[in-house]
Amino acid sequence: MKKLLYAFIALALLSSCQSEDKYVYELNAVEVLPANANKNKEKTIEQFISILYANLFQKALSADDMVEIRKLIESIGDKEVAYEILISNYMNRPDVILPRNEDMRADLDAFLEETYKRFFIRIPSQAEKAFLKNMIESDPNITAEMVYFSFALSEEYRFY
Repeated sequence: MKKLLYAFIALALLSSCQSEDKYVYELNAVEVLPANANKNKEKTIEQFISILYANLFQKALSADDMVEIRKLIESIGDKEVAYEILISNYMNRPDVILPRNEDMRADLDAFLEETYKRFFIRIPSQAEKAFLKNMIESDPNITAEMVYFSFALSEEYRFY
């Protein structure tokens, strides 16, 4: 009986010591960069002015106006302040082309995609779209003009 018990234990130990299949999973390294990672060249004053004008008025700026605006920006000294003044001035003109606030709120997804394409020349990431959509939906005082102003004044907009 003892021999049978020892044989059974030995058989159990041997069967439990069988090697199991081992799985090895390999991952490929993927570099994840923000959408604006390749935008590393700052726009010149002329580029900024002409692109901003085209984005807000959907037409080209005259050469005379370009020279005059460039001189004004250079005379201020602080480019950030000069750009704020320029954008504010453009936003107050009657011929600026802005979506109506009702249209913006009626289809926020389309508005955000169009705005990103217009100002950043790319589509927004899902995180960017969700953040802005939640912000606009939660605050009834946010207007299309405010959104355009913030895009035009953003760091990403100054680079290409």
